[in-house]
Amino acid sequence: MVNKVKIQKEIQRLIEEIEGHNHRYYVLDEPTISDKEYDDLLNRLIKLEDQFPELRLTYSPTQRVGAKLQENAKTVKHQAKMYSLDNTYSPAELQEWNERIRKILGDQAMEYAVELKIDGVSASLTYRNGIFTIGATRGDGIIGEDVTHNCKTIRSIPLKLFKTKRFDCPQFLELRGEIYMDKKSFAAINREREKREEVPFANPRNATSGSLKLLDSTLTAQRKLYCLIHSFGLLRGGREYKTQWEFFEAAQEFGFRISQHNRLCKNFQEVQDYCQEYQQQRNDIPYEVDGIVIKVNSLRQQRELGETLKSPRWAVAYKFPAYQATTMVDDIVVQVGRTGVLTPVALLEPVECAGVTISRATLHNFEEIQRLGVKKGDRVLLERAGDVIPKIIKVVASSGEHRVKPFRVPRRCPECGGKITKWKEQDVAYRCVNPSCPKQLERGLIHFASRGAMDIEGLGESAVKQLLEKNLIKDLADLYFLQKEDWFKLDLFADRKAENLMRTIETSKKLPFSRFLYALGIVNIGEKAAFLLARYFLTMDKLMKASVDELTQIHEIGEVIAVSLQEFFSQDFAKELIAKFKKAGVNMSETKGLVKSAKLTGKKFVFTGELTGLARREAADLVRRLGGEEVSSVSKNTDFVVVGNNPGSKYEKALKLKVKILTKQQFQEMINE
Repeated sequence: MVNKVKIQKEIQRLIEEIEGHNHRYYVLDEPTISDKEYDDLLNRLIKLEDQFPELRLTYSPTQRVGAKLQENAKTVKHQAKMYSLDNTYSPAELQEWNERIRKILGDQAMEYAVELKIDGVSASLTYRNGIFTIGATRGDGIIGEDVTHNCKTIRSIPLKLFKTKRFDCPQFLELRGEIYMDKKSFAAINREREKREEVPFANPRNATSGSLKLLDSTLTAQRKLYCLIHSFGLLRGGREYKTQWEFFEAAQEFGFRISQHNRLCKNFQEVQDYCQEYQQQRNDIPYEVDGIVIKVNSLRQQRELGETLKSPRWAVAYKFPAYQATTMVDDIVVQVGRTGVLTPVALLEPVECAGVTISRATLHNFEEIQRLGVKKGDRVLLERAGDVIPKIIKVVASSGEHRVKPFRVPRRCPECGGKITKWKEQDVAYRCVNPSCPKQLERGLIHFASRGAMDIEGLGESAVKQLLEKNLIKDLADLYFLQKEDWFKLDLFADRKAENLMRTIETSKKLPFSRFLYALGIVNIGEKAAFLLARYFLTMDKLMKASVDELTQIHEIGEVIAVSLQEFFSQDFAKELIAKFKKAGVNMSETKGLVKSAKLTGKKFVFTGELTGLARREAADLVRRLGGEEVSSVSKNTDFVVVGNNPGSKYEKALKLKVKILTKQQFQEMINE
């Protein structure tokens, strides 16, 4: 006869031993047995539970990976509101926060508990009588999404609280933590997604969020998520904590993972030192952090400070500046833009920065190189401003090579050997003045064919490069003199493709003069300036004869634009180019002049959604012609948002900001008036 009491004790022993090994491996990073030994223990437990299912416990490690759930996600109401933190972005702003709470607490002595702000997913974990029962996302702070089944797969979340001599097991405990994926796991999961031709995750936070919301927890278990506990929401039936630091100690003894970087600061100077220390060490942390969280240590003082509707007064986040990294400058090269501007670019030893591998960074201009004192072989501090554009901030270690000379402005264009000059003495930009410079022509042709310019679909970068390599084109106007057999000389061009492209090129001749003027790529002439100039002068001949004074009479056309135009049209090659375009039959006149509408003058419009029967560019042109302006994003300064079918987030923002919303029909009625 089977002794079930003995079996039950064996199951309990195995659970405690396996969970102890989980804690040492996933929380303490101090494994004491091999993977094989661990698997043997787990398999022994699985066999006993399969043989005696009535003895299986809810907190058994075998319950960490469950089955697939139904589509309709459940929600959970937090027992205590999950507040978001106010942010500070500089030592001065952090000092202001400290002064505000000092005014409330007066002369009371204060300590601070500081910790790294992990860029993960905030979660609430609920334990009843020491057993894990609910895991939920933050949601709106009051109600979150139930992700209990996936939280159980995270081995740094104990399914049952450890027994401790110092702290009684509470009847009810709601903790808060950050669930995250470390950098190494994130890189591995993206490699796997790319192999399967799936879209890679943008960053570890997105990967974590997606993993927590998977319906199949067996998939979540494969994602290697971790959880660090940082605070608690509610405690009933246990020893009350007096400080944040005491809570950290209790959580650690209960079996939770607590950041080893947490620090108890005795004064505010120590807080500031901590912020500076970890701002510099940010890249050394194995997971993404975007700042520091500072909390008043005393829970009594926390209660005295209280909360606003959104945030606790007793805590604040110090956000790091734009993401930074250090790397080596392998070389400095010079690029030539479509307007002839020479831009120095640093070729870098590849480095990961904000989730992206960076191998080059713009140095903007030659004065910037001189200011930074950067040269080949230097180690530099790199920043992704706004997490987008790589930029070198400073040299952190010189190459030490005396043979490496400072970088100098090239005397000749690196692409064509043409003359280099400055447009004006106070201008920082150097330009190649050779209009036939291949790089200028390459980028100029790509711009000329772009949608906002002559809209020549099919004339992409590959076709442009081949046209130049095969000497089929010497300037922009040559495009209109190519024959069908010329296109056959390009790779992948056959009858139909050549005919379609030639038809598109022919159609572009009839576009408004403003589009052609913008397509020329004249320095400082954007879409809006081209539109205003074309509608004011109406013909190319009149525009070419206009003086700087005449040009600056137009509202929003300043001296910089006026001088750029005069500089361009005064050159012989420009006059010859325009004559060539005329010979090709390209439209050089505008049929509609500027019209002012009292209703639209100075008004800002945003378009979103599909405006059936009305092209977005046509709608924007109508607004401009009546004195209005098309803008790309919705703000409190936007006057109208025109909404079509399937509008995006701009529509939601317009509703939130109470910006006037127009349907396509209402917009057309306004224009017709």
